[in-house]
Amino acid sequence: MGTEEKEGIHTHVLPDGAVISHAHSHEHGHGHTHSHAHTKAVLNRLSRAIGHMESIKRMVESGRDCSEVLIQLSAVKAAINNTGKIILQDHIEHCIVDAVEHGDQEALKELEKAIDRFIK
Repeated sequence: MGTEEKEGIHTHVLPDGAVISHAHSHEHGHGHTHSHAHTKAVLNRLSRAIGHMESIKRMVESGRDCSEVLIQLSAVKAAINNTGKIILQDHIEHCIVDAVEHGDQEALKELEKAIDRFIK
């Protein structure tokens, strides 16, 4: 559980059991070219959510019960929210740490706007 570090590599175990590793480096200048550790996990989650949506669409097409459809929709909604949380967590751990170090107020304002939209 938690975080372990070896040779500049950081490993996190998320609450849902996903394991995420990223190289730790404080040498990025500006211009967000650093790779996001969670990208693969996020893409996998998005693919799963898309597949889930496709199956819900088929449920609707085949006239499945409304309550079943709603239950599946709420499951997708939860999955999408969790994916958003991973993206936010990653963004805060990397980009925002950089932004604070470089006094980048613009990046902080952008994050604030994004969080606002995300939690509505």
